[in-house]
Amino acid sequence: MTAPIKTSSPVVVDVALGDRSYDIVIGRDILRSLGQRIAALRPGARTAIVTDRSVARHWLPQAEASLAEAGVPTSRIVVGEGEASKSYAVLEEVSEGLIGAKIERNDLVIALGGGVVGDLGGFAASVVRRGVDFVQVPTSLLAQVDSSVGGKTGINSPRGKNLVGAFHQPVLVVADTAVLDTLPPRQFRAGYAEVAKYGALGDAAFFSWLEANHAEIFSGGSAREHAIATSCRAKAAIVARDERETGERALLNLGHTFGHALEAATGFSDRLFHGEGVAIGMVLAAKLSAELEMIPGSDVERLEHHLVDVGLPTCLQDVAGLAQEGLADADTLMTLMAQDKKVKRGKLTFILLEAIGKAVIAADVDPAKVRSFLAKELSRKID
Repeated sequence: MTAPIKTSSPVVVDVALGDRSYDIVIGRDILRSLGQRIAALRPGARTAIVTDRSVARHWLPQAEASLAEAGVPTSRIVVGEGEASKSYAVLEEVSEGLIGAKIERNDLVIALGGGVVGDLGGFAASVVRRGVDFVQVPTSLLAQVDSSVGGKTGINSPRGKNLVGAFHQPVLVVADTAVLDTLPPRQFRAGYAEVAKYGALGDAAFFSWLEANHAEIFSGGSAREHAIATSCRAKAAIVARDERETGERALLNLGHTFGHALEAATGFSDRLFHGEGVAIGMVLAAKLSAELEMIPGSDVERLEHHLVDVGLPTCLQDVAGLAQEGLADADTLMTLMAQDKKVKRGKLTFILLEAIGKAVIAADVDPAKVRSFLAKELSRKID
């Protein structure tokens, strides 16, 4: 893969969905252009910003100032941080807030925050007045490369991750890479797992480039913007071909079947961030692929080594407190995986690997083999 081109102009990625197509605008310090972009996109619209307390401290004043300067009326709805906000109770709070702000069908909801805010705000927009358009302004790496693109919105059920939701595409995504400078290192690393995922599932050259350039992605600069743009292009292309996940889009769930089960096992808490669960899940998927003789062991080691190199967890034993709470048994994890959205007629669908850069959908993996595999992984001793 060639080196990124250094440019001060924003990168624009098109998500081609016919009359519902939209742009992902990626660049440094572009949050200040939010009001101008919204005024041009939807003249005369009112807006309501959904955000969380942490993001509000850092970026809400700048977003509101940009809207005010462009003459766009706005109000704010601020929720708590973390996965706990992806709940029925907080969905009600946000929905009632939008109704109270008199947001109508020709207005816009702005989701200013990470993946939780994007999923929650987008889902509320999808149901209030039977559907209001919304704009994604992702403020975490994970949200910029994954959850803000593609139209998946939703909340968690006590029984599993993202089990209540809707497909509701945004009308614009504004990804300001400067906001990532305020992310705690652990959150940035968690988001990087989704970047690595795009290389692992469908772009071997990009994965090789990440191995060589990950330090610059973490430090900032053109490599960061290149990684984000490449990830967004990869997801946009798949979403354009399979918007509702009837086929190819399932490949984007590499690492998620295992990862979502681990998130549920830890109560959707900050003991395990989503990206950390995906990192462990990708390695488990690669190891299961090797057990099924689909992928060489050297590719498994390469994937695991890269994730360890950037500081991500890669094995079940890395999950804080899992064993102490009695959750570290194969049957519990199998039960949690059975709630996965890709289950069809009771059968689990796994995203497995044939090589770095080539993921496949496997709908016929023997559950007994999966259980045996998990039992073996849970019994591993860490040096």
